Amino acid sequence: MSRSWSMLSLAAMLIVAMAAALSSCSTTRRLPKGETLYTGVKKVEISAPDGAKVPGGVADKVKSAVDVKPNQFKVMGFPVPIPVGLWVYNNWNPDSHGLKGWMYRKLVQEPVTVSDVRPNLRTTMIESVLDNSGYFRGTASYELIPSKRNSRKAKILYTVNTGPAYLLDTIELLPDSTLLCHKIDSLARRSTYMVAGQRYSTDSLSAERIRIANALRNSGYYFFRPEYIEYLADSTIEAQRIALRLTIARNVPKFALKRFTTGNVTVYVNRNEGGGTPDTIPTRRATIIQMMPSKLRHALIPECVTFRKGRTFSVRDMNSTQTYLSRLGIFNSINIEAFPDTTAAEPTLDVAIDCTFDAPLEASIEANVSSKSNSYIGPGATFSVTNRNLWGGGEQLRVGLTGSYEWQTGHDRSSVFNSYEVGINTSLAIPRLLMPHFVRLSRKNINWTRFQLNADLLNRPHYFNMAQFTASMTYDWQTRKYFSYSFTPLKLTYVKLMHTTSVFDSIMARNRAVALSFRDQFIPQMLWSMNYEHPMDRDNVISVNTTFQEAGNISWLLWRAAGVKGEKKLFGMPFSQFVKGTAQVVYSRRLGTGDSWLVSRFLIGAAHAYGNGKEVPYSEQFYVGGANSIRAFTVRSIGPGSYHPEEGSVNSNFDQTGTFKLEFNVEYRFPIYGPLHGALFVDTGNVWLLKADPQRPGGKLEASTFWKEVAVGTGVGLRFDIGMMVIRGDLGIGIHAPYYTGYGGYYNMKSFGNSLAFHLAIGYPF
Repeated sequence: MSRSWSMLSLAAMLIVAMAAALSSCSTTRRLPKGETLYTGVKKVEISAPDGAKVPGGVADKVKSAVDVKPNQFKVMGFPVPIPVGLWVYNNWNPDSHGLKGWMYRKLVQEPVTVSDVRPNLRTTMIESVLDNSGYFRGTASYELIPSKRNSRKAKILYTVNTGPAYLLDTIELLPDSTLLCHKIDSLARRSTYMVAGQRYSTDSLSAERIRIANALRNSGYYFFRPEYIEYLADSTIEAQRIALRLTIARNVPKFALKRFTTGNVTVYVNRNEGGGTPDTIPTRRATIIQMMPSKLRHALIPECVTFRKGRTFSVRDMNSTQTYLSRLGIFNSINIEAFPDTTAAEPTLDVAIDCTFDAPLEASIEANVSSKSNSYIGPGATFSVTNRNLWGGGEQLRVGLTGSYEWQTGHDRSSVFNSYEVGINTSLAIPRLLMPHFVRLSRKNINWTRFQLNADLLNRPHYFNMAQFTASMTYDWQTRKYFSYSFTPLKLTYVKLMHTTSVFDSIMARNRAVALSFRDQFIPQMLWSMNYEHPMDRDNVISVNTTFQEAGNISWLLWRAAGVKGEKKLFGMPFSQFVKGTAQVVYSRRLGTGDSWLVSRFLIGAAHAYGNGKEVPYSEQFYVGGANSIRAFTVRSIGPGSYHPEEGSVNSNFDQTGTFKLEFNVEYRFPIYGPLHGALFVDTGNVWLLKADPQRPGGKLEASTFWKEVAVGTGVGLRFDIGMMVIRGDLGIGIHAPYYTGYGGYYNMKSFGNSLAFHLAIGYPF
């Protein structure tokens, strides 16, 4: 595949080079007599009487009507400014055989002529756009602007005069003779558009019809459609004014005028592999017909059904039921249909919900790679298997294996630095909160109770092997549309150094603060987090996440109440005591009308140990660098503050962490072609110590040196976005290192090549 891609790239470059060499050749030689080559729109001049401003939406529609692309050649999806396809059309023999014939068919482009564009039709389309936007006296014309070099090439200049805008004047509603007419009138009166003084617009009137029809369908009129509402407009009563009247179309079916109530609700639950024996289960909200054998907790489906027999039928109930069933994650297809009950005395709709189980097991794999110009490279991977319906209640059992490996290469190194981290993570997620029933929570979203057991082994060659075991219980819930919460009443972590080397022991002997962070200990924790994600409109999205955790405080109080003094222990080992908090804000803004976004992130975090814990445990300290942080530096390669171990010292290659973190990132994301997107980014930040450490000079957070100790990097990236997965490659470029590099000035990198770092990862960095 690599060889084929190289040959394709070489061929593309040869084509472009050939086109550049022959670009002076004629691209109009074979044009039919009387035809002119179209080279694009020169300009669209739009004016309104008395200098009035033309609404942006109207101008966009006018420009869209004339948006015809001229001949354009692309290589591997990227446009080339040289008209290769036209040159081939005009200068190669279409009857060629062999390689030349094959290339002709691949490259040739027939010319786009002015007659193909049909500017007369375009001006008619513009006038239609103006009519639909309330400019009934608008006019449009065009003019050909020939090329100065070749009179057979021309651009088109469109001139548009909108004329005066016609405004809504009087609005006559339906006679209040039926319940349906009364509801339509009530909805129309609440319209923000159908008021006197608004500019006449067929698009706005159409949107109002849709709004009214949707509201009616949520009020029992299930078969009512927007086209059943008609408008009669009269512009003859008063100059530049529209008298509007609402009417019901004459051909509306009688059943569309009826208001329906909900009848019987039946849920059909099919096996993933098909077949089975039906088992009928009557419940208060629905009758369940389940194909056996299959796993399904009987109360699960009724909890998701929002229909109520005898209540006014609402499309909103269809949508919410569909959403709740989908969130269970156990069905691969869900179909809801409503049909009239012909035996009922009153208009009634029975509901049939058809669900098919998904495959119970799902496997996934994620990978990432990072590379640094100083010869450190390392891949990582996560493989997981999930059972999405363990006991028939949507319970999700996930078992994951994680691993990462890092090594240093180079011809001048006598040994290879090998570092790895492996772990097994298991979690059981139950789609409800296992807590007393008096705790009231919203049913609009699924609430989860999660149990986790994790085991990780961290190897730092020439230093230590560390094992970490964690057990936790967490509640996840959502009370409002944009707010979600997580509370972990108990998380117990046990950290143990399995093996240390003499080099590591000597470091610990000289640095008590680092030694305390690595001691064997239990970490009993309680965590709370809140996430707020609000798409304010289609162009602005904000996300806020805050987390607070404490460790050891409850245990310390219990031990203190029991009269235990001095260092307190859990299961014969000391436990840690600290508080830690983080906050992150991500703001995304669309630039223009396309898919270009400017995304910024601000993150701050702090941790403080006290009482039974002299230092924050190593596993809970902050670090920066890597694919999701400051991408010009590798993970744990900078900080704390201006501290940096000397090359060749025993501390080189040693992890660099802190108890205070600050990070700010800005990334411009833009489409290139199809699923390929690009990015330009700037990353800044560092970690610091809240308490001075004599063995790490410059590590403490100080106001006087703070700005000098903020690392800065920039870079470019490519993203391959296929919807369900984003493959990301980022090349980070160091601008400012927070430590002394031997070079003065703000740009203090040793060399451009030494400042580069490449990261290959899955997903966006934030």
